Parts: sequence; structure tokens; C-alpha cells
Amino acid sequence: MPAVIPIALFALAGFTTGSGMRMLDPLLPAIAGSFGVSVSHATSVVAGFVLPYGLVQLVAGPLGDRLGKVRIACFAVLLFGLGLVGSGFASDLPMLVLLRAWSGCFAGAVIPLLMAHIADSVPYADRQVAISRFMTGMVMAQLVTGPVSGVVAEYASWRMPFFLLGVLALVVGGIVAWRLGGDLWRRPDTAGRGRGMAAYLDLLKRPSGRWMMGVAFLDGFWLFGGAFPFVGSFLIEGFGRNAAQAGLIVAGFGLGAFAYTRAARPLLRRFGEDGLLTMGGLAVAAALGMLAVAPGWPAVMATQVVLGLAFYMFHGVLQTRATEALPEARGTAVGAFALALFLGQSAGSLAFGLSLAVIGYRGAFAVAACGVLALAFWARRQVKG
Repeated sequence: MPAVIPIALFALAGFTTGSGMRMLDPLLPAIAGSFGVSVSHATSVVAGFVLPYGLVQLVAGPLGDRLGKVRIACFAVLLFGLGLVGSGFASDLPMLVLLRAWSGCFAGAVIPLLMAHIADSVPYADRQVAISRFMTGMVMAQLVTGPVSGVVAEYASWRMPFFLLGVLALVVGGIVAWRLGGDLWRRPDTAGRGRGMAAYLDLLKRPSGRWMMGVAFLDGFWLFGGAFPFVGSFLIEGFGRNAAQAGLIVAGFGLGAFAYTRAARPLLRRFGEDGLLTMGGLAVAAALGMLAVAPGWPAVMATQVVLGLAFYMFHGVLQTRATEALPEARGTAVGAFALALFLGQSAGSLAFGLSLAVIGYRGAFAVAACGVLALAFWARRQVKG
């Protein structure tokens, strides 16, 4: 049965899909050179993955609620792996963009559905710890995928990372399918309770559902799309670091995030959800404020570790709360959370980019710090209530 599949295997599935997003960071120049286009033109392969990844949440959650979350996630991992292997054989840029869109569509279904399944299987008191263990895969993807992808491409070609990750995804999906056995082809008893797309209306009718969508959007706006993606550029333009050095410094975020996945249980036991949300939000705001006044790159490096730990303290509570926004259709609820996060990320990236021309990196980080501070107090009030 799906409930006996180890969380470590789910985390490995999350690692493959997270790596599918991060693997392109060092590969764009090589892809551009291979197809005879500019790097700016080659960035279409990034959009080709990200847009389907975000938008598929609309259908993945309700589909998982009706047909079984682990079943749909398993098929998604396998089809994602096939898309990666196919990407390694792409003969031109349009074909690569199409295959990246295929991969992104199926990758986007995996994390929300597996998280919702964990929420179905684990009592609320232990859920945040279980989800933190699951998120280890995504955190490790942030830490190692970019550097490993770059090294493999340097000594082989840009196609080899696609082949290797694709094979890994197929193996992981195959193991999940094997653990499911006959249940892979049978709808489990716990499935079918959702109302399909109509469940989104149920979610929006509830104050907790509207709160969840709002905080997820603002979380994505201020952090995922706002401050976080621009730290590397700040290091390059503000402190003269090269791309490799900036990448290593930014990787400190992953170290802090990994520390959270190991310390989630004692932190939750000591401070509770309210305390984690408050401390995490205040620490994120303080770290962004430190970026705004950082005198040199070592200070930025220190803030990255703090940001990684503090962000997951804050975000982890929001994720766990999302699993209770619509208990009878958790796939839909977690998918809605992921979709709102994606929409906020898209809007935040645009707003932050435009603000750079007006107030610069330091001013934009300072504004983001204020935004996160306000978000933390708003979210805390709902959690305490």
C-alpha cells in the first residue's frame, strides 16, 4: 500500500524533479553554442519547463484526489524521466523546449501530490517533521544539482546530465511502482473523495483556504520570485564575484535549509508552530535587511545560511497548514498552495526586476524585508487564532 512506502523514496522522487529545474543553471551557454543561438535565446528552455510546472497544479491535485495521489505521482515521475532522456537527444532548440515543457508538466505534479499523501498518512502533530524529511530531496537538489550538472557537462557534454537524471527518475519511478504492486492499477479506497475542479470553490469558500492562498502568493512574491533569485546577481554586480563564486556563496542557503530538515523535530517541540513561524519570519526579514547593508561578500555568505534555515522554519509551517485547508481533498489544497506560490513567484520576479532600475539591489532587499515582516505578523495572527 502507498502508506508503507518510505519517505526517503518520496524524497528521492522530489530530488529528481527538483534537479530537473536546477540542472540548467550552468548549461545554458553550452546549449546555446550547440544550437548556434544566443544565451538569451536559449533561456526559452527555462520558461518551457517552469510555466507547465506551475500551471499543472490546477489539474494534478484534483486528479490525485480522485485517482490516488501516489499512483498519479508515480506515473508522473516515469513520464518526467522519459522527457529528460528525450531531451538529451534533442536535435534543435524548439525540440528541446517542447521536451522541457513535457518534463515540467509531469514534474510539477510530484511534490504536491506526495506531500498531500504524507499529510493523509501522518497525524498532524508529526506532520511538519515528516514533510521536512520529505523536503530533504528538494533541498539537496538545490545544493548539488547545479555544480554536478556543470562538472558533467564540462567533461562530457550538456546532454549527459539529461541522460543521467532521466535514468535516475525512471529508476525511482520504477521502484515506487514496484512497491505499489497491484495498487498501481487500482484506485485506493481513500481516493475518489474529491470533487474535481469544484473542490477549488470549496477551498475558496473557507477563510482558512483564502488565507492559505494569500500567504502562499505573498511568500512567492517577496522571496521565491523577489529576493532569492537576485542574490547571485547582487554578488556579481555589487562585489565583483564571478558566476562560480556567486553560485558557491548562494549555495549556503541550501546548507541552512538542510540544517532545518535535521532539526525540525526539536525546533517544533521547543517552540511550536507559532514560535517557528514568528522566529523564522523575523529572521528572514533581518537577513534581508543585512543584505541591504552588507559591506562585502562574506556578509552575504553568512546571511545565506541564516536565510536557508529561517525560511524553512517559516515556510514549513505554511506548508503544513496548507495540508489542513481542505482535508477531504488534500491534493487540491496542496496544489492550490503550490499554484499560488508560483503565481506570486512570477509577479515578484517581475516587480523585483523593475525595482532594481529605481532603487537598486539594496533598496529592493530592504523593501522585501519590510514585506516579509508584515507577512510574518499576518500569518502569525492566523496561526494563533
